Amino acid sequence: PPPFTGVWVGDSKICAIGVHCGNAITSHGLALNCCTDLTWFEHIVPCGLEGKGVTSLSRELGRHIPVDHVLEPFLHSFQEVFDCTLVFSEDPG
Repeated sequence: PPPFTGVWVGDSKICAIGVHCGNAITSHGLALNCCTDLTWFEHIVPCGLEGKGVTSLSRELGRHIPVDHVLEPFLHSFQEVFDCTLVFSEDPG
């Protein structure tokens, strides 16, 4: 919910979105919780937001949702929304 970043299901974050700037380098990314072990979040205040929770696709849908079932449709939607073509490389450099 505004003004918080990310993707939310009620008061629980299902996807974190972030940007980092430092040493003249900007990086960005996202983390979509598919089948994450959510018990780890019981030991921290996720994203520094008191009273907010964390959820996953598996929890919300009531069944196991592995990353490999989400990756292809996610990348397809990303290309459509941002009107771009993703290029994959074996060489990370």
